[in-house]
Amino acid sequence: MLVSSVGMGDELPVGGRPIGVEECERRWEGWGPEQVFARLAEVSAPWGVVGGWALDLFGGGQARVHADIEIAVPRAAFGEVAAVLRGYEWDVVGEDTVWAYADVADHPELHQTWLRDPATGKYHLDVFREPHDGDRWICRRDNAITLPYTELIETGPGGVPYVIPEVVLLFKAKARRAKDDGDFARTLPLLSRHRVARLSEWLARVHPGHAWLAALAARTPVGER
Repeated sequence: MLVSSVGMGDELPVGGRPIGVEECERRWEGWGPEQVFARLAEVSAPWGVVGGWALDLFGGGQARVHADIEIAVPRAAFGEVAAVLRGYEWDVVGEDTVWAYADVADHPELHQTWLRDPATGKYHLDVFREPHDGDRWICRRDNAITLPYTELIETGPGGVPYVIPEVVLLFKAKARRAKDDGDFARTLPLLSRHRVARLSEWLARVHPGHAWLAALAARTPVGER
C-alpha cells in the first residue's frame, strides 16, 4: 500500500487530502491474485500483478503476508479495467495525498489508482497506470528501459499473469523497506543468469551504487528460469 513519491513537490494538484500509513492499514483489504484474475477475466489488454505478490507468483508460493495487491496496466487501457469493475470507485494517490480519480485522471505524474468499495470505504486493488508506446511498456524511472508486454508479463500458478521479477525488484529498490530486502533475498537464488544481468544493468542505471548490486555481482545463477 505504498503511496508513491512522484517527485512533484509544490506542483501537486489541488483538491487532494493527506492520507497516512495508519489510515491505509485500516482501510486496505486486498484481494488475492486469484480473485483479481477472476474479476479481470474479460480484460483483453495486457496486465500483470506487481509488487510482492508478483515475486510469490514467480517463486511458486506465498512467502509472506501481503496487506494489498498491485497490478500494472498500460495507461491507455485503464478504462477497460474500470469497465469490468463497475460498482466500485477509484482514488488516485501520490506523495501521501489522495484525490478522486475524476479530478486528476489525466495528470501525467500520477499513476497509482486505488479501487474503493463505496459501501465500506475499503480498498481492494491498486492499479498502476503505466506509460507505454503501443504494445511496449516504458519504465517510469528511466524511459530508456522498455520491453514489449509479451516479455514483461509471464504466467504464474492458476494462469495469473505477473510482471517479471527483475522489473519488480527494480521498483522495490527505491524504498528498500525491510520487506523489500527480504523479497530480494528470497528471489535472488531463483534468478537466471539473464535475469541477474538485466537487473544489474537496470539497477546501475536507476540507482547507481545500490547495495543490491554487490549481491547480484556475487550471485552464480543456477538454471535459466
